[in-house]
Amino acid sequence: MSAPSEIPFSLDARLATDGLVVGELGLSRVLLMDDLRFPWLILVPRQPGLRELIELSREQQHALLDEINRIAHVLHAITNPDKMNIATLGNVVSQLHVHVIARHVGDAAWPRPVWGIGERVPYTPPERERVLGLLRAGLALPREA
Repeated sequence: MSAPSEIPFSLDARLATDGLVVGELGLSRVLLMDDLRFPWLILVPRQPGLRELIELSREQQHALLDEINRIAHVLHAITNPDKMNIATLGNVVSQLHVHVIARHVGDAAWPRPVWGIGERVPYTPPERERVLGLLRAGLALPREA
């Protein structure tokens, strides 16, 4: 891993626009993709300038894997999916982030990947608060992020 940077962590503008903040874990910020068609969380390690998983130290890689496991279990418990998709791509948003998506047979993209399928359907305010509440409770995070 490269030397520590003087630049503070900032969230990529596209992630900030498309995601709702669930809360903070030890290493990562947790976002809910604002698309009610797919139960979809995104983990973003709060380290400046990261693009690749291999840029994290070994300890940070293990911490990230633990956080992926934690949010995947919570998302699975809430949504009872047919399949969990976990991926790091970064072809559009280069900032290191991990997608954890609960998939259901017959969802809007099934069986294809969710990227670029139809138009995003934002959560309504009541549904957004309900889902964020369930996620925060499951992750033992404060009610307001």
